[in-house]
Amino acid sequence: MTPPLTRAAIVAEARSWIGTRYCHQASLKGVGCDCLGLVRGVWRACVGDEPEAAPPYAPDWAEARGEESLADAALRHLIPVARENFAAGDVLLFRWRDGFVAKHVAIAASTHTMIHAHDGAQVCEVAIAPWWRRRLAYAFAFPGMT
Repeated sequence: MTPPLTRAAIVAEARSWIGTRYCHQASLKGVGCDCLGLVRGVWRACVGDEPEAAPPYAPDWAEARGEESLADAALRHLIPVARENFAAGDVLLFRWRDGFVAKHVAIAASTHTMIHAHDGAQVCEVAIAPWWRRRLAYAFAFPGMT
């Protein structure tokens, strides 16, 4: 029997990825991942098989069509949460600028910190500073969380 999914388990798994180098489209703990790859890896560890395969995507994929592809995929598999009410273990989607589609994703470690991967760095836990809060577009909870 699988133990119940908890916020603490999601945060612990996300933290176990800290130090994994950034690698576009990858999702392998300790080897390489991008921001989506981090969330995919946490899903695999905490929920099970990925619900759908991530299509190939370029770093500027979201701007090409102007569609909220990342948010649409999240809506298919995660539970929407009011942006101002996210909690530890929730998935956060960010826009780089107003009018742009959301294309960066992180996992909240608390209401004040998040774990994410970004180009040129490695997975890390950082403060959700005002710059990030202004860009927060969506928040989602993992399904089946207790």
